[in-house]
Amino acid sequence: MREKLLVVFHAAAFAQFFFAVYYDYTYTRVPVQIGKVHNAYGGKFKFLTFWNAIAQTIFFLLCMLNDIFGTNSVNPKKRPFIRQFKDYFYAAIGYPVSMVSQQLLMFIDRELVLPKALDPYFPWWLNHLMHTMIMITTVLEMLMAPRQYPKRSKGLGGLAFFMLAYLSWMHFVWYKSGVWAYPIIEILTVPLRVAFYLTILTLVTGLYFIGETVDRLIWGKIAKSVEKSGKKKK
Repeated sequence: MREKLLVVFHAAAFAQFFFAVYYDYTYTRVPVQIGKVHNAYGGKFKFLTFWNAIAQTIFFLLCMLNDIFGTNSVNPKKRPFIRQFKDYFYAAIGYPVSMVSQQLLMFIDRELVLPKALDPYFPWWLNHLMHTMIMITTVLEMLMAPRQYPKRSKGLGGLAFFMLAYLSWMHFVWYKSGVWAYPIIEILTVPLRVAFYLTILTLVTGLYFIGETVDRLIWGKIAKSVEKSGKKKK
């Protein structure tokens, strides 16, 4: 039953995020006079939200491939490469990045993240698909599917590479266009900007450890009981 539920869940999540990325890229057009940021160099790819949605699409595609060619066993004797890659992607990027939701910043000052003037061009359902549902599906994946976390050095290294790659890209976009992806950065002084970046990096690092801990609490005991029952049968 769990295997069948996983197949359906992974297919639905993949379809959802694929459609969200496609719709956002193809149909959400903001007039220049309303949002100069959206029309500046980099297009949709300047936003971490879009990167995150693409990452989730890739992740659930990996899940589907693992459902077909890999294994969802709690304690497999040997993990196929697709299972190893899926587990690593979830640990390093899928969980920590998805949990840093734009919705949290919107509670502080929505106008600095997603101004109300953009509502006619960015449907409410798309906003929830690309922010709220990303968090929900990530948590559901943790509850429904087992995984083996990589060594912390490798997992945290992948997370740091992803976040630093985005920060570098965001500054390159500013260099080319003079526009920041998020207005909140524009109003910060350089020291506050550095502090803001460090806070975000610290937050995602903390989320990595939270994900690792929660996963161990959920699946650690199950893996041990499966291993014990296997030894008894022998």
